[in-house]
Amino acid sequence: MNKNLRNDAQQIIDASIRAVLPDTAVERALKEFRPSSGKTLLVAIGKAAWQMAAAAVKCLDHVDDGIVITKYDHVMGEIPGVRCFEAGHPVPDENSFSATQKALDMVSGLKEEDNVIFLISGGGSALFEKPLIPGEELQDITNQLLASGADIVEMNTIRKRLSAVKGGKFADAAAPAKIFSIVLSDILGDPLDMIASGPASPDTSTCEDALNIVKKYRLRLTEEADILLHTETAKQLDNVTTRITGSVRELCAAAKEKCEELGYETFLLTDLMNCEARDAGSLLGSVLRTHANDGKKMAFIAGGETVVHLKGMGLGGRNQEIALSAAAQIAGLPNAALFSFGSDGTDGPTDAAGGYSDGDTAETLLEQGLKIAIVLDDNDAYHALKACDGLIMTGPTGTNVNDVTVGLIGE
Repeated sequence: MNKNLRNDAQQIIDASIRAVLPDTAVERALKEFRPSSGKTLLVAIGKAAWQMAAAAVKCLDHVDDGIVITKYDHVMGEIPGVRCFEAGHPVPDENSFSATQKALDMVSGLKEEDNVIFLISGGGSALFEKPLIPGEELQDITNQLLASGADIVEMNTIRKRLSAVKGGKFADAAAPAKIFSIVLSDILGDPLDMIASGPASPDTSTCEDALNIVKKYRLRLTEEADILLHTETAKQLDNVTTRITGSVRELCAAAKEKCEELGYETFLLTDLMNCEARDAGSLLGSVLRTHANDGKKMAFIAGGETVVHLKGMGLGGRNQEIALSAAAQIAGLPNAALFSFGSDGTDGPTDAAGGYSDGDTAETLLEQGLKIAIVLDDNDAYHALKACDGLIMTGPTGTNVNDVTVGLIGE
């Protein structure tokens, strides 16, 4: 393993995540909040919910009541006046449903002079959920979408129609109270109605869109679910003010700044990457091979959210597949490395944030009887990268603004 490149990679990872932590962003957004005379309640949902709520409580004069709903192991202590719950992600579970019901109970019966601070981050679609169909059926449909390779917009187009809180329905439940919503965007282009499935945003998708997705992925639905997909969602909300703070663009910009600080000539290729993970890894790996002999330090950055079509029985995530796929392209290059990670610190159903590979990775795996193509076919990037010290481990970061991939050419 190239220790210099691995050290640079870790510095870039650390600097990128620091730049998109929500504390400063929430504080900045709340300077625009003008509470009316009634109660002030707080609801925070998503992988960054605890961090956002903790920052908000420090900024606000008072909070009459509050609820945090976040992923398991993401609550990092008590927040004064706020009840914290952990729940299932990426598939909602009974804890998702019960915590969401508590949030609905808290905002029911509010008056026009009341205020709801609504903090939204990635993962909210699974964590903030009250299904209009049996929970087991919703879990099955979510698993079907995940396994099919549906992107996040397609998944949320379906999920918001099967939910009592998505597609603007939570804002309706809190009306006539005023909602001040602060959003960490985890979706390319920052579409408000798709981030966490838009619980406080008018829905721009249509029933026709949802039905086309069902047809595209041949989803198995009950008659009850089919009826809901034929029922249109809210198209206008009058009680919501929204501020987007944090996105993959900021993550890429932070990575670029650190690369340049470390002496790399740096190229931001895209912050809208949206393709199969292994294809992204292969392409970016080939870019590194093209420039490996240019005689200068170079960095290539791509941000976004790739997808994985599950075919095997292994363990991994999209960022780990990117890194492992790139390893095949840069095999044997002494001065090339590529790493990819999720800003939330978790990649797929694993404890790793992503993966790292360099010119030695392919040979190291072969010595252990592992062929990259076979590993990828089994979707088992986690165990392969673990075998060559290629896992990126950050733990939960408290933020979530999508993924970034960086390819490095050293001297």
